[in-house]
Amino acid sequence: MISKLQYVTQDCPGWSHSQLAHAACSAGVDWVQLRMKEEKESDVITTAKQIRNICNLFETTFILNDFVEIAKAVDSDGVHLGTNDMSIQDARSVLGSNKIIGGTANTLYQIEKLIASGADYIGLGPFRHTLTKKKLDPIIGMKGVESILFEMRQRNISVPIFVIGGVQLADIQALKALGANGVAVSGLITKAIVNETTSKLIRKVNKIYDSNSSIKENKF
Repeated sequence: MISKLQYVTQDCPGWSHSQLAHAACSAGVDWVQLRMKEEKESDVITTAKQIRNICNLFETTFILNDFVEIAKAVDSDGVHLGTNDMSIQDARSVLGSNKIIGGTANTLYQIEKLIASGADYIGLGPFRHTLTKKKLDPIIGMKGVESILFEMRQRNISVPIFVIGGVQLADIQALKALGANGVAVSGLITKAIVNETTSKLIRKVNKIYDSNSSIKENKF
């Protein structure tokens, strides 16, 4: 099962990616994506090994952003690939059929291409402006998410969709109502970690998704 609340690590003063991952897992996060796009590969390997161990301890899904060969070396549960990263097909040939591979999309056309390539889920965004990522695709917003999910239903296109990019707690109920399977967030959880309110945040998100329907159900 792909988690309805995915945590993407980020650079945070005073915190390492591993410390953030440990704090998130301790609070109940069950999906951690390590995102270190600007660091040296040697640093990514070291951190990925640390977070692999943390996620094993908490029985949390560990996804590595990009760095497919490192993902194979540390035996992550899968990878998430951006629009300029390795193709889904090439990643699958490296990792095999049992690993989770997700991809980022900004348009319905990109979603269709990712599905054809064998993506297990889609990170749809950016929802709004975010400082976590330097080079942003066009902002989608609530209207854009609504339009894309509507077109997916009209065309009977089926793949789990997770909205990403500046998502706030107040957005999640509306995104669920539109049919999004969940959200991938960075700053929302990182801020909660720093403020020691992560468990409270997770309970609120779970309450939203558990109220009427299960995230296990594919809405499309």
